Amino acid sequence: MSCPICEKRKESRFCPAKGEKICAVCCGTYREVTIDCPPDCSYLLAAHRYEDEHQRELPADTPLLNAKISRDDIHMHQMVLSGIAFAAAKFCAAHADATDPDVLAALESLAETFKTLSSGILYEKPPVAPIQRELYAALAAFLNEAKVNPTHASSVAGHAAVPPNLPPIKDAEIFSLLVFLYRMGLLRTNGRPRARRFIHFLRSQFPATPELQREESRIIVP
Repeated sequence: MSCPICEKRKESRFCPAKGEKICAVCCGTYREVTIDCPPDCSYLLAAHRYEDEHQRELPADTPLLNAKISRDDIHMHQMVLSGIAFAAAKFCAAHADATDPDVLAALESLAETFKTLSSGILYEKPPVAPIQRELYAALAAFLNEAKVNPTHASSVAGHAAVPPNLPPIKDAEIFSLLVFLYRMGLLRTNGRPRARRFIHFLRSQFPATPELQREESRIIVP
């Protein structure tokens, strides 16, 4: 039988997302693009292993690629950084349709907001897509709390012992944290519109939090 997607090539591998066999070419072309692949698909896992061995290059016009960030800010406020990652992971665990591009869009927009705040001007331009806007709002709420009480905000990430009296965090320092996490996401994802590699990485950083580890399988049993 021919592949149900291209209707040209012979079907050769079972697609757990579609519940039927498709050809290898369509699997490679539409994986995480138009096919919403389950995380435990063997072909997806094999593709991710290949991607890990052949890291992609980021385009020169990638947003925030040339922004200067302080390593001291990252080190001093690593608890807040962890809190941002946790807030993003928690949001995505509750929104199964969230993808890496959604997380990256929220981080980029929020970084731009705090870049203007650090110069004394408030200019917000949240993402347009609803899920990206919701994540933006969730992260903004966490960061506003972190500015008031960084110790309490950092404790939400589930750390066993958060140091008391964490130093106050400034808008410019938050900008550094957001850019750092944004760049990490760019390197962790593969650029495909339905990829969730970065989301899975964020969730893996908090193995002691059960609600972040549960994920409904999208496999369709034949």
